[in-house]
Amino acid sequence: MKKLLQEISKCTVCSACLQLGPRPIVSGAIESKIIIIGQAPGIVVHRTGVPWNDKSGENLRNWLGIDGKIFYDSTKVGLVPMGFCYPGRGKSGDLPPRTECAPLWHHRLLQQMKHVELTILVGKYAQDYYLKDKSKRTLTETVKNFEEYLPNYFVLPHPSPRNNIWQAKNEWFGKEVLPKLKEEVSSLGLDV
Repeated sequence: MKKLLQEISKCTVCSACLQLGPRPIVSGAIESKIIIIGQAPGIVVHRTGVPWNDKSGENLRNWLGIDGKIFYDSTKVGLVPMGFCYPGRGKSGDLPPRTECAPLWHHRLLQQMKHVELTILVGKYAQDYYLKDKSKRTLTETVKNFEEYLPNYFVLPHPSPRNNIWQAKNEWFGKEVLPKLKEEVSSLGLDV
């Protein structure tokens, strides 16, 4: 696993398309019990080199019911984005994750994580890639039907503060989905 992570850290496959150049950000271990597959690092994460080191990460840890110590322990939680590098800024926010990373690296990474008990798909890019035709028409529909994807996957919207309006419109998310997510995470005994 260490060798593979070192190989990924040197990846330059799409460097010509990256506004700030390559800086692959991914973590995991053979022992990881949870894998969180998100979108791509944002600008703060690109600068610090620490995955989910922003307000979105803070929200995600709250949703999971775990602290930073557990979240950043790669023997407990693997953090694997769809695109490993910051994709740059577009007209309305960050660009989508680069499409080269997942087919190039995900299978090899997941193959080595032999103790995964829960895979969390954060956002539409991860859900469309992993659920394929089982993904619903919209992210809202997919998340509302989250139980259909258990026990293989737990689906979530992106925890960006920009999605606070979405959460306000979809109160069922906080009432139905988040308690089940916390229950699933708690059952893994990560704090032991």
